[in-house]
Amino acid sequence: MTVTFWVIVSAMTLCVLGLLLRPLLKRPAQITSEQEKTLPVYRQQFSELEQDLTNGLLTDEQYQTARHELERRVLEETGSIETSSMTSGGLVNLRIVALSVAMIIPAASGVLYWTLGNPAAMTHPTASSMSAQGGADNERQMIEGLNTLMERLKKKLEQNPNDAAGWAMLARSYMAMERYADAVPAFEKAFKLNPNDADMLADYADALGIHQGRKLEGKPETMIEKALKVDPNHVKALMLAGTMAYNRKDFALAVKDWERARTNLAPDSDPEFSEQITAAIGEAKQRMGGAPLMAAANAPMAQSAIPADHPPVKKASGSRAITGKVVLGPSMAGKALPDTLFVFAKDVAGPPMPVSIVRASKNDLPFTFRLDDSTSPMPSRKLSDIDTVVIVARLSKSGQAMPGSGDLEGMSQPIKPGAENITIVIDRERP
Repeated sequence: MTVTFWVIVSAMTLCVLGLLLRPLLKRPAQITSEQEKTLPVYRQQFSELEQDLTNGLLTDEQYQTARHELERRVLEETGSIETSSMTSGGLVNLRIVALSVAMIIPAASGVLYWTLGNPAAMTHPTASSMSAQGGADNERQMIEGLNTLMERLKKKLEQNPNDAAGWAMLARSYMAMERYADAVPAFEKAFKLNPNDADMLADYADALGIHQGRKLEGKPETMIEKALKVDPNHVKALMLAGTMAYNRKDFALAVKDWERARTNLAPDSDPEFSEQITAAIGEAKQRMGGAPLMAAANAPMAQSAIPADHPPVKKASGSRAITGKVVLGPSMAGKALPDTLFVFAKDVAGPPMPVSIVRASKNDLPFTFRLDDSTSPMPSRKLSDIDTVVIVARLSKSGQAMPGSGDLEGMSQPIKPGAENITIVIDRERP
């Protein structure tokens, strides 16, 4: 399966490159006998114009006007772009463009596949532990290959340092590989070349914040402000601005920024992302009103806490996944249960949006869950990046993650990512 996959991918990549490179490398059409007679005349006229400009007989404006008129006449008579190859290094430039395309497309395709695709799908779904080891080897080889492609792109950009879009693409590729220390200087180069790109400014702020310990104060805040000056409705910039306001306990401003972000979501956005923003807005409004918080670290519940005989917390190797089970408490016996079950992890010290979430049904109870980076609703806020979280289990009457009256809930004590076999007891109803 893996060999077949790569053969197909290689063939498709070559086909795409062929379609793109053929026009760039195609030689000009053969000149007809009539064109052969007229082109030397035009070449002579171009040479005379150059000579008159050199001798000071023509001003720059007169020279440009005469040159444009001459080029127009050449195009009318020959029907080709031969003039550009006669008077400039156009063919050479096209070859440089072709070389850039041939390098960037495979690199960008590899990065996009690694970010959006599913390399594990190339292995058989019932793979044994031996197959899993092989998958790990394949993943390592894939990472090494992508790193090599990114280094090639970096060298290409060093030869052409004024390519703002190229530096931004390289920076985002580094972010996708979680190489934030490398992403920051690449974003800095893109910013200097194009300081008015709202998408790049928001991504730059995100990379800076992660790189400096998930803190948005200072330069990240400056980049967020610049992004919102360029585009006041930029969703990611508004999300980051709301997070800063929430961390400063300015909950009214956080609600304002997040509501604007929700209003400006693209129509094809993931519905769960909208639900998470709505849940965050609801919790910020609770803070404004002084209502008790579900995720308050200083309010653990005895019935929902990890049992005393629970084994010590272990660190998962690599993924820092959290595993456990959701059960109903004795007080829930005989109650009508809402249909939709959410289990999610929330950063104790950060904004209220979940950093990892799974959805199930009341029919799945007792429900065994696993939360990890693959279930993070936002790639820039992963479970493995958070120091301490609480796990919330909620049977939602509305079918949405936002808390509502009549929802049934349970919550863990603060734990570290990597905890295993925890138990969440749903034992109370929201008023």
